[in-house]
Amino acid sequence: MNQNLEISPSPHISKRHSTASVMLDVIIGLLPAIIAAGLFFRARAAIVIGVCVLSCVVSEWLCNVIRKKPNSLGDFSAVVTGIILAFSVPPLLPWWACVIGSAFAIIIGKMVFGGLGANIFNPAMVGRCFLVACFGMLMATWTVPADVRLGDVQIIAAKTQATPLAMSKEAIKAKGTEEKNAALVNKLFKNMFIGSVGGCLGETSSLALLLGGAYMLIRRTISWIIPVAVLLGAFVFASLGWLINPDVYIQPWIHLTGGGLLIGAFFIATDPVTAPLTKRGMWIFGLGIGGLTMLIRMVGEYPEGVMFAVLLMNSATPLIDRFTKRVPVGGVK
Repeated sequence: MNQNLEISPSPHISKRHSTASVMLDVIIGLLPAIIAAGLFFRARAAIVIGVCVLSCVVSEWLCNVIRKKPNSLGDFSAVVTGIILAFSVPPLLPWWACVIGSAFAIIIGKMVFGGLGANIFNPAMVGRCFLVACFGMLMATWTVPADVRLGDVQIIAAKTQATPLAMSKEAIKAKGTEEKNAALVNKLFKNMFIGSVGGCLGETSSLALLLGGAYMLIRRTISWIIPVAVLLGAFVFASLGWLINPDVYIQPWIHLTGGGLLIGAFFIATDPVTAPLTKRGMWIFGLGIGGLTMLIRMVGEYPEGVMFAVLLMNSATPLIDRFTKRVPVGGVK
């Protein structure tokens, strides 16, 4: 009996699995946070997300045209970069700053290296880092969500408000005085879980981010190792500070729901291009991000640390892959 046999190297995938399908899953996973951003920040959410996504798409298209490369927009990676970057900036960031950050993220953070699969750093975090360096004041101006009330008056116009992490940093600097102590921030847990606090556009609602993360875990779009490692590393370091001095350091679960830790754990650190390949490497990578984030938050001058932690661990990924190689049966590394 004649039968054609196809022989090919691993990995052998039994179902259709493409870059576009993975990115679509990520976009679906981000939908709860997009809806939450719309509820809390109204028109500003639509403007910032729309401008960032459009700028990322146009920047990648122009790079392909200039380099005379095939169109790569069909993999939807530029759309994902635009959404994550939009989630990482204040709601009132001007549209022109969104364009600059998006263009830098795609051109410098991705296309200069050769496009998707060749970039060393997460493009969205590269764009955010550039915005922080160039427009520090704009990137540190936070607004109260539209549904928050002060007394009996609903806040409609934009009103600035310190983020919970900024308040926790003030408590650390004040060394837990009665006027500025960790207990004041600990009372905001419910608001932080729902999302009715000041902060970056897509980072305020922990509930929305957890729903999106659960979707991607169920779909097996991401591995559970990196999110668990990031949150575990952050929880351990935050618990140490809280146990040592609860008047100065906020509760660990406040850190987990504050800032960009959840979006970093589920949507940024899990980027398959910039994360390690082995399970041991993923544990090292995730624990490093969680630990560095807390080190910056609790010891450094900056109230947030996810962006810097991700970029630092991205730079260490090649070294992690090198020292966590699997040993073939009967062979050496």
